[in-house]
Amino acid sequence: MECDYPASKKNKVVHPMDCEMKEEPTNAASMNQHSLWSQWQLLDSILPTGGFAHSYGLEAAMQSRMVNNPEELRSFVVQVLENTGSLLLPFVFCANKSPDAATWVKLDQLLEAMLTNEVSRKASMSQGSALLRVAASVFTEIQSLQDLRQTFLGSKIVSFHHAPIFGLICGLVGFDSETTQRAYMFVTMRDVISAATRLNLIGPLAASVLQHQVAADAERMVQKWKDRGVEEATQTSPLLDALQGCHAYMPPAPT
Repeated sequence: MECDYPASKKNKVVHPMDCEMKEEPTNAASMNQHSLWSQWQLLDSILPTGGFAHSYGLEAAMQSRMVNNPEELRSFVVQVLENTGSLLLPFVFCANKSPDAATWVKLDQLLEAMLTNEVSRKASMSQGSALLRVAASVFTEIQSLQDLRQTFLGSKIVSFHHAPIFGLICGLVGFDSETTQRAYMFVTMRDVISAATRLNLIGPLAASVLQHQVAADAERMVQKWKDRGVEEATQTSPLLDALQGCHAYMPPAPT
């Protein structure tokens, strides 16, 4: 094996202080590493934002016999991702590119006007307000999150829809726009598959396999719908929207 030190005729004991000291990371590098940990935490399922309580219409689709098996579930998940990409990804993108209160308020008010059924609208508001409360409590070093929480929570100016607040928080935490959009699609995919597990349509292992298989479809949706302005936001699955709206009229699940 080659040594780091030149060979000598006599054995020489190298004192530890003679070795080159490892350079300490700079403040900038340390801050970047800390930002990565914050980004991962934002996507962690342990974050109590209420996403797992929203089935994206899957429960209604099962009761109406539109989703009965794992194959139909996969098709349903892809449709959810398509609709998320076309309708919500523009709001995530615009909020991330301009992570300030004025832009966020406009985006939130526009999405409030665009959502067409009460069930998905309430779910979006619930998840968004929970996400802001959690983010402001966790990322205490980001003063603008504290300011948003103090200024808008409890007010009627905004509805706290999930897509714009997600893009805003990702921008403040340090996500670039493409990573933010991909993260939003990942969270959507994770939550709808989790709902399938909760509804006993598939088991936990099958859910993990399905998430891996659908990842290619999710990436395709990201590439198809990323970096679009809100003027291009559109509903691509009206049947899915109708199913979500039917959730409030479903009979209670048997116990």
